[in-house]
Amino acid sequence: MGEIDDDGRDRAAPEGQQADIYDEEGSIRHDFLTMVGAAIADRDVIFLRQHVAKLHESELGHLIEAIQPDQRLAMIRLLGSDFDMTALTEVDEAIRMQIVDQMPNAQIAAAIGDLDSDDAVYILEDLDDDDREEILAQLPFTERVRLRRALDYPESSAGRRMQTEFVAVPPFWTVGQTIDYMRDEEDLPESFTQIFVIDPTFKLLGVVNLDRILRTKRQVKIETIMHETNHPIPAEMDQEEAAQLFEQYDLLSAAVVDENERLVGVLTIDDVVDVIQEEAEEDLLRLGGVGDEELSDSIAETSRSRVPWLAVNLVTAFLAASVISLFEATIEQIVALAVLMPIVAGMGGNAGSQTMTVTVRALATRNLDIHNAFRVVRREAGVGLLNGVVFGISIGVVAGFWFQDISIGGIIATAMLINMMAAAIAGILIPLALDRFGADPAVASAVFVTTVTDITGFFAFLGLATWWFM
Repeated sequence: MGEIDDDGRDRAAPEGQQADIYDEEGSIRHDFLTMVGAAIADRDVIFLRQHVAKLHESELGHLIEAIQPDQRLAMIRLLGSDFDMTALTEVDEAIRMQIVDQMPNAQIAAAIGDLDSDDAVYILEDLDDDDREEILAQLPFTERVRLRRALDYPESSAGRRMQTEFVAVPPFWTVGQTIDYMRDEEDLPESFTQIFVIDPTFKLLGVVNLDRILRTKRQVKIETIMHETNHPIPAEMDQEEAAQLFEQYDLLSAAVVDENERLVGVLTIDDVVDVIQEEAEEDLLRLGGVGDEELSDSIAETSRSRVPWLAVNLVTAFLAASVISLFEATIEQIVALAVLMPIVAGMGGNAGSQTMTVTVRALATRNLDIHNAFRVVRREAGVGLLNGVVFGISIGVVAGFWFQDISIGGIIATAMLINMMAAAIAGILIPLALDRFGADPAVASAVFVTTVTDITGFFAFLGLATWWFM
């Protein structure tokens, strides 16, 4: 896509060269969006094929998200067979479902047939059972079996993420036979870095890297240059655990095996990068109590995802308010307490959130376990003590001068110390306890930690004030 002439016409980029569609901030250029919209309205198929169909799948996905909802399906219909269905793996689930629901199953089946199996599964897994079976029935037998096998594995498992296209050879083949096979066989993945070695039952024996193949004479047998696959991934393994294996052992790809150690697929680094990003986003969203919310969700869907934990927060807020009501008489006599007590609770809540965030992430990445839990708890308690002393003294001095009462300063300083300690301990022990009992600490920790810091902060501050002044 080129720049715009003064008369409004497009100056196309040189033949074979795709101009950058992004502006300096990483957003799709407004002029490009305008011209795409005009091309859709004018049914300008030539423009769309020249400047849209040639985009990378991720760029096309961004474009689909950026244009108006009524333009998306129109653009896809105009592109026809030139539309890269892989782009739908790059958009929000809500947008993908809006598009797929309006596409004929025959068109989806034709497009699915050209995709890698992992991308095909990614699109098929969210469809209704009837639509999915109708689409699968239109695919060739071998491809249909591969996709059904992947779809049979649990959601968010390595089996769902794997690519069922791979290169596998017997151990008695020579390097020359293997090279000739890769040259002549058409049904191979577009790109791969490893060749797997299997026995007649498809049991995984080992693996050979492509660079080793290229550096070895043709007459050498595969079994002499293969090495054992030290990190095969069970198909039932959670995708996050599989991603951690890639991170730990610096893998580019890994064999996926079934319960009988037979090779069923391969997991590649591009899929693992997506998993890492998805899991990080999921943890972040759950810490905020917003579930699987996406930017494309409607007002009603967004509200529905946020209401449950807001309701829980409301209940816990009443618990904190009930603590305040216990000291109603003290607050009536000393107005300064009403002014200062939100500071104690707020600082405790922030400190607890810091510890909780670190703890939840450490649990998710398996960096925190029974072996180092005590050391980390001790460290966080020390941090809470130190921060409590620093901020307790600071707010105590300010409050003392503010209200011209050294007693007020001493009370809030002590309460701050107590609550910062409680926040640090709750921020790590609550996620650990939830994880120990099988609950997701990313979902439930925030509510309980906030409750602990509010109740502890109010009770410590108002209790000390009542004891001192009353």
